[in-house]
Amino acid sequence: MRDEIYRVAGRLKLKVFVVTNGSRPIRPPGLPDVSIVVVAEGADKADDWIAERIGAADVCVTSDIPLASRCLAKGGRAVSPVGKVWTEANIGEAMAGRELARHLRELGVGGGGPPPFSKADRSRFLNALDAALTAALRQSGLPKA
Repeated sequence: MRDEIYRVAGRLKLKVFVVTNGSRPIRPPGLPDVSIVVVAEGADKADDWIAERIGAADVCVTSDIPLASRCLAKGGRAVSPVGKVWTEANIGEAMAGRELARHLRELGVGGGGPPPFSKADRSRFLNALDAALTAALRQSGLPKA
C-alpha cells in the first residue's frame, strides 16, 4: 500500500514517515515528502518511535492492532492496509480477538493467515485513508489540497 499512500500524501502535500527497524529492506521512493526512518533492531522499536511521535493531526497505517491502540491513545488516527478504521469504539474488541487468535495458535488451532489482498481491500483502504486524512486535516486546521 506504500505507493497508494505516497500518491495520496503527494496530492495533499503531506509528509510521510516510513518507519523500519531494518529487518525488511525498504527502498526509499525518492519523493521529497517521504522520509525513511530506521530505528534500532528489536521488538516494537518501530512501534515505539511511531507511538512516541503521533499526534492528533496524524494517521498511522498499520495492521498491528497494539500499535493502532497506542496511536489512538495518543489522539492519532489508525487505518489498516485493508481499510479497517481503528477507533476507540472497536479497538478493545480487536485487541481481545487478537489475544484469542494467539491463544488458539498456541493450541494448534486456526492459522492460515489473512486472506489474499483484493481490489475491494485496496478500494476500502483508499476510502478509509482519505476519510482519516480529511478528518486529521480538519482537526489540525490545515487546508485540504
